[in-house]
Amino acid sequence: MPGPFHPSRRSFLALAAAGGGATALGMPQAQAQAVGTTARIVIIGAGAGGTALANRLVRRLDGARITVIDPRVEHLYQPGLSLVAAGLKPADYVVSQTTDWLPDGVTLIPERVVAVDPVAQTVATDGRQRLEYDFLVLAPGLILDHDAIEGFSLDMVGENGIGALYAGPDYAARTWAAASRFVEQGGRGIFTRPETEMKCAGAPLKHTFLIDDRLVRTGKRGAARIDYLAPQTSLFGVPIVAEKVRMLFDERGINHSYQRRLQAVDGAARIATFVDQDGASHEEDYDYLHVIPPQRAPAFVVQSGLAWADRWTDQGWVDCDQATLRHNRYANIWALGDVAGVPKGKTAASVKWQLPVIEDHLVAAIQGAEGTETYNGYTSCPLITRIGRAMLIEFDYNNDLTPSFPGIIAPLEELWISWLMKEVALKATYNAMLRGRA
Repeated sequence: MPGPFHPSRRSFLALAAAGGGATALGMPQAQAQAVGTTARIVIIGAGAGGTALANRLVRRLDGARITVIDPRVEHLYQPGLSLVAAGLKPADYVVSQTTDWLPDGVTLIPERVVAVDPVAQTVATDGRQRLEYDFLVLAPGLILDHDAIEGFSLDMVGENGIGALYAGPDYAARTWAAASRFVEQGGRGIFTRPETEMKCAGAPLKHTFLIDDRLVRTGKRGAARIDYLAPQTSLFGVPIVAEKVRMLFDERGINHSYQRRLQAVDGAARIATFVDQDGASHEEDYDYLHVIPPQRAPAFVVQSGLAWADRWTDQGWVDCDQATLRHNRYANIWALGDVAGVPKGKTAASVKWQLPVIEDHLVAAIQGAEGTETYNGYTSCPLITRIGRAMLIEFDYNNDLTPSFPGIIAPLEELWISWLMKEVALKATYNAMLRGRA
């Protein structure tokens, strides 16, 4: 009998170029017949979720009035920020224009939402517009709460050994400026993650692994100490993955401590203050500090009464059903992407699997019916472990591994194929998703 299939580098690149190399984000689905309607649909947010849904709905609905509200001129390919922060891609690699992705027939209002009235079914903007809707999709992303860290501000990034890749492409580039000095000189690097839920929980680990590899490649690893300090009690939310990461950290001499929350930063003195599980403060000297702040829903979500009342009360995620993403109290509202109050799902791959669910239920609601699609919490993380190697981690609400390439890509092995999924194939599939084609 033939042995297991192991794709060659050439065949994999061909597969990726054709769009098949990122099956982990899902495959295109057959186009359903357009439904005639005059429904007013408002989508808050023109990020990955809002833009992709607008493109899908334009093809599914004939006559709908679709409005997208978002003040951002630039669309950011956020999965690429970790590559920029490691000096592997330029800042403009992750930047495009919001209007480049929105389809004809959709109205874009470049303003910020300040309130939703779910009873009157209206949305208010900071430009004093008041829009009525029949159906509303909340896809505004999340807020990086840098002010929650005492003494820290974004103008510190790139100076005094401070990095913060999440804040955007310019800050990711400044992060590499700070990290590269650490790579050249050695010293002590401290890598953090927040106590809150966060987008792409693998990003702090990726940055740690990449800077460790950079040190190895420059011959400075022996002159450096790396400490990963996390408020949680494990290195990753999926136990089997957490154990694999712990093993890799141990192999590479990366120290890690649990239940340590970053409280304050003194950039001039290069001192970071952490609080442990007992509330005691600890000052830590550093030469390089990577800051990831607490992350929360935009204020209007809480102020409009759309957030959970008994879960994530300090973070404000939307109160929605984890299978349908439909609001638990307002049947004509759905949550998509980072803002959704579900146990998993703050990645671009999650958005890809959430999109057909919301599309199905929204279109069914227009027709006076019930949708049937459900979201199982699918999340994907191409977890980079060194330049040229990654583990393709895919899992669901139950923390079960759900590999898209069983027998071909082992999820807990460091493989060049998984690296290519991140470095080559993922962006093409992401762009196809934005167009509503993947």
